[in-house]
Amino acid sequence: MAERIVIDPVSRIEGHAKISIFLDEAGKVSDARFHVAEFRGFERFCVGRPFTEMAGITSRVCGICPVSHLIASVKAGDQIMAVEIPPAAEKLRRLLNLAQIVQSHALSFFHLSSPDRVLGFDSPAESRHIFGLASVNPELARGGIRLRAFGQKIIAALGGQRIHPAWTAPGGVRSPLTTDERDEIRGLAPQALATTQLALTLFKGMLDKYREEAATFGNFRSLLLGLVADEGTWEHYGGRIRIVDADGNIVADRLDPARYQDYIGEAVENDSYLKSPYYLPLGYPDGVYRVGPLARLNICRHMGTPLADRELAEFRQRSDARQSSFLYHHARLIEILCGVESIALLLDDPDILSEQHRARAGVNRREGVGCSEAPRGTLFHHYQVDQHGLLTKVNLVIATGQNNLAMNRTVAQIARHYIKGRTIPEPLLNRVEAGIRAFDPCLSCSTHAFGAMPLHLTLIGADGMLLDEVRR
Repeated sequence: MAERIVIDPVSRIEGHAKISIFLDEAGKVSDARFHVAEFRGFERFCVGRPFTEMAGITSRVCGICPVSHLIASVKAGDQIMAVEIPPAAEKLRRLLNLAQIVQSHALSFFHLSSPDRVLGFDSPAESRHIFGLASVNPELARGGIRLRAFGQKIIAALGGQRIHPAWTAPGGVRSPLTTDERDEIRGLAPQALATTQLALTLFKGMLDKYREEAATFGNFRSLLLGLVADEGTWEHYGGRIRIVDADGNIVADRLDPARYQDYIGEAVENDSYLKSPYYLPLGYPDGVYRVGPLARLNICRHMGTPLADRELAEFRQRSDARQSSFLYHHARLIEILCGVESIALLLDDPDILSEQHRARAGVNRREGVGCSEAPRGTLFHHYQVDQHGLLTKVNLVIATGQNNLAMNRTVAQIARHYIKGRTIPEPLLNRVEAGIRAFDPCLSCSTHAFGAMPLHLTLIGADGMLLDEVRR
């Protein structure tokens, strides 16, 4: 009989999940599973609501990345109304989404993951957190807070509040940025840029120290998927879908996001509420692919801003950027840098002050698909409506779900490398969790669940007896 280890709950991620690690009769790891056991059901209870309410409703899926759902939702609404939004509206939405990427990536890197890298994966658990980080590197901890505040300041300036801003709408946005708000944000940009460059220097200096982790935290071949703009430029709002393989070869390009069902399938397992999307031509589970910062940096040709382009070139020279999920954190920092540079450019664009920021229409199509890049990866909102604009069907394809197969492989790879006996030392528990944190999963988004993110790991022997158990 196989043995089983369960980690329940997983800590320092957004949501509630557990991990099961299975041992064979020889006591070696044979497989691992990442289970998400909470459910909220947005796809069902939104049916019957007007599509115009969906941005406000679906932003409540998550308090960490509400902007991502706002953007994807209103883009689906644009399609249902069959309107071309004003140039000012697109630029303002882009500004909002960049701010979201900056603040969310800052939370992931500085608050959730930096304690492992600065203090060490084997450091005492009781001090391996943001307060422990602040005690040994106060400038880094303060920098993360300032960087989050920079992104949230932009979100509040545009939407009126930092969380769940009711500002975007099908057809555009509700108001432009004011001159005073623009000037205030401009004044904060240099500090945000300096903080990001400091973090990049710190992280790059640690890469040699963590060669073992980089080799085992999700270091496997898979496809990579995301949006790119014309000429392959890094994209976060528009563009088309590109898929590359682990060697950087383009597998599919210029795919229409509205036709995602032609190339993405969604599998369901009986041990998790988290769906498992896969690349249809390869089938399930062979069609595993990754989305998010690591994927976006591998599918694009360049970032489109000078500092980020230099960092991207170094990123590709220093490491096998197409393989290890450990490098998601490096990719996040480069995206923050590109985000801050891009925000500065948008602040110089006069359109963001324009009063022509919304197109108005009724129901002109019965179906719409909105797609954008959330911090964690590509996000799809798919709505079908009746003649009155009431929703008859809703499907949300979330980035964390699209990484589900890759997260399972990552956990199994880490467990095979580090588990050497029938007990669970805390540093092993932390490394398994860190493999999941590399993806920065948002389980409230992906399963529409609520609650704190606990972790429970149990080890069960071949005879079915419990050998060890750890709860966080």
